[in-house]
Amino acid sequence: MVAQKKLILASASPRRKALLRQLGLQFEVKESGVIEDVLDGVGPEEYVTMLSKKKAASVASAETDAIVIGADTIVVIDGNILNKPSDVEDAVAMLTKLSGRTHRVYTGFTLFDKPSNTYVSAVEATDVTFRKLDAGEIRDYVQSGSPMDKAGSYGIQDDFGAVFVQRISGCFYNVVGFPLARFYTTLREFQQQLRLT
Repeated sequence: MVAQKKLILASASPRRKALLRQLGLQFEVKESGVIEDVLDGVGPEEYVTMLSKKKAASVASAETDAIVIGADTIVVIDGNILNKPSDVEDAVAMLTKLSGRTHRVYTGFTLFDKPSNTYVSAVEATDVTFRKLDAGEIRDYVQSGSPMDKAGSYGIQDDFGAVFVQRISGCFYNVVGFPLARFYTTLREFQQQLRLT
């Protein structure tokens, strides 16, 4: 796919950058600076949609001709949203809660066009089942530092985080942080729509 105008990723996530490169897209990276606060009374799909739009719109406000990509990924278990851990103890608590259970990973993304100010958002959900983890391996993983910048305190693509996952149902890349197939088709349709307007 060839982008019809400049693409900007409103995220410094190394995983999202790597996944976008898999599609052969050329893009710039500009952090949005949007704070990822959990909002009471907001469901997970609405939450990731709101945050992805906020991130895309924030970066787009300084652009004149571009498509800005905003995204947000969360882990949900027992109706609770797990974002990035605040500290080591928070990471241990999250992994302990996920141990031996199934949780759902949501990624919302928004494509925001300038100068038209039109946008489209989409959400992907994937169920992930962890095997039973023991306290020692949770501590070892957290001490590696790897979980500290990841929703739910784990990365399915990590050397060690990968062995926590027993099975998944849905898009693997969504769990990494960006649902590639859904993004590809959404971007293609969005660009066609922009050409018609």
